[in-house]
Amino acid sequence: MIATPHETDSPAMSEAYAVCRRITHQYGANFSVGFRFLPRHKRNGVYAAYAFCRLADDIADDPGTGIEERLDQWQGELEACYAGRPKQVVTVALYDTIQRFPVPKQAFVDLIDGCRQDLVKTRYETFEELLEYCRLVAASISEISLSIFGYDSDSAIEHGRDLSTALQLTNISRDVGDDLDRDRIYVPAEDLDRFGVSEEDLIARAHTPAMEALLRFQFERARSYFERAEPLIGEIERDSRFPVVLMGGVYATVLERLERDPFAVLHRRISLSTGAKLGVIARRLFKPRFL
Repeated sequence: MIATPHETDSPAMSEAYAVCRRITHQYGANFSVGFRFLPRHKRNGVYAAYAFCRLADDIADDPGTGIEERLDQWQGELEACYAGRPKQVVTVALYDTIQRFPVPKQAFVDLIDGCRQDLVKTRYETFEELLEYCRLVAASISEISLSIFGYDSDSAIEHGRDLSTALQLTNISRDVGDDLDRDRIYVPAEDLDRFGVSEEDLIARAHTPAMEALLRFQFERARSYFERAEPLIGEIERDSRFPVVLMGGVYATVLERLERDPFAVLHRRISLSTGAKLGVIARRLFKPRFL
């Protein structure tokens, strides 16, 4: 599971990683807080993997036409990368990364499949259906990340999935309003029925006791996955532990903000200021936990 680090000495390769770093810091502000604390060879690898996934996600979210064809092209670039023939700057960096770490190609394929699903599926009947979506778009990222972070126990795979699910459920809760604007509802229909909230109530952003109960249930579910993921911290290589603690800690702090003002998710995206992120770093230095 461990790759031998070596310095990237090609100017072209250094620039490829620099592009991936800029993409990560621009679009993955919550993730990149922890990434900054990784050793250089692992940090570069995570940047390359994140940039590839980010660009796939951007294609799926593009309101233009030809999205399916563009995803096909991006998956073709993935195949070329693993065959040693990358053509894009991001996959040039990714090719270097997969020479250093055992990053599974299937995890990237799963991520792209999740992006394809977003094109045709905008509602989820059950939480089990939503978990399968999380497997595609989040557990895939966990597999990629763990292959770079390194781990000492097979149980890290299960706990990594728990953490990735916690992060994805936090994202879904945070983005309820944004997703409504895209005609997407990730809150399972069975949960709407359970709390007596209709789709029309969601679209109207109704501030009702039933809506608050529904939202708090979503937050508590995400919190339960953070709790299940806690053992992961001791199961990954030491030089990756604090970065992972920060990654989970940033999202857990976002979740705490949602819990303070549940209705906010209907109207705006909750984010953390630089000061709040520094607070996450300081607290996790003394208490290395997600929650």
